[in-house]
Amino acid sequence: MQIGQLTTQIILMFGLMLIGVLINKCHFMHAQTANDLTNILLYVVSPCLIINAFEQPFSGSRMHQFLLAALATFAWYLLVTLLAWLIFGHLKDPNLRRITQYGSIYSNAGFMGIPLISALFGSTGVFYAVVALAGFNLFSWTLGVRLFHAPAQHQFRQVLLNPNILAIVVGLLLFLTSWHLPTTLNRIVQAVGSVNTPLSMVVIGNSLAQITVSRQMLNPWLGLTLVLRNLLFPLLGAGLLTVLGVSGVAYTTTLIMIACPVAGIVVLFTLQIHADAAPAIAVMSLSTILSLVTIPLVVALGSH
Repeated sequence: MQIGQLTTQIILMFGLMLIGVLINKCHFMHAQTANDLTNILLYVVSPCLIINAFEQPFSGSRMHQFLLAALATFAWYLLVTLLAWLIFGHLKDPNLRRITQYGSIYSNAGFMGIPLISALFGSTGVFYAVVALAGFNLFSWTLGVRLFHAPAQHQFRQVLLNPNILAIVVGLLLFLTSWHLPTTLNRIVQAVGSVNTPLSMVVIGNSLAQITVSRQMLNPWLGLTLVLRNLLFPLLGAGLLTVLGVSGVAYTTTLIMIACPVAGIVVLFTLQIHADAAPAIAVMSLSTILSLVTIPLVVALGSH
């Protein structure tokens, strides 16, 4: 894949984000509307997109690359979780410590990664991208959420019952058995999944419109978080993918997924414990804006 093609697609997606900004400034979308659209994207649209990606004939080589990408993603999450703890675990401010650790590890794989991969590679790309999406859900709702909340027994069940994880399981069954959904149902799934990219970008743009410039954005620890999340940790992932033999579309899609900006859920987790969300909003917003440059840069540096 040419870097120019990737850059063009990211610019197009930022154009859709600008529409979300305009919608916010015109007061066409209220907070409850944004929350409802987020839930629709996470629990309806994204699962449909995932299931549709697995609607293809079984291929041993595809499955081999799928499993290698899964292994690399699992190893990457364990490694960067350890590194983030070593780098930020000593911070005296508990709020900053939580936000920097979570922000440096977890990318906006679902809201930005999947739409970008879908636009670039279609269902073939989404097929491999779900590996990183599954990794995000697994680690974010176990190790990630523990940064903000005490461990709870229901957390692992919450991961297993996540609609995106269930969609991956259903999709894998379809792929392994070469079974296809009935024509009408398949068309419904395709139609619902097709709105993922524009709707996701509009929702992100709506969130970015609420940015207020503050001294929080100048915090050096947040700056280091941005460097790790947008550049260094993804490049570490590129090395792991290469060492484990992941190649082709599987390599590029997995790399793009882990090179996406800070996951917006860091703001939600911070608000849930009634902590100051300003640092979380700052790092998420700046990371998203910088990703216009850093995603193509990571792919260029990690190309082999």
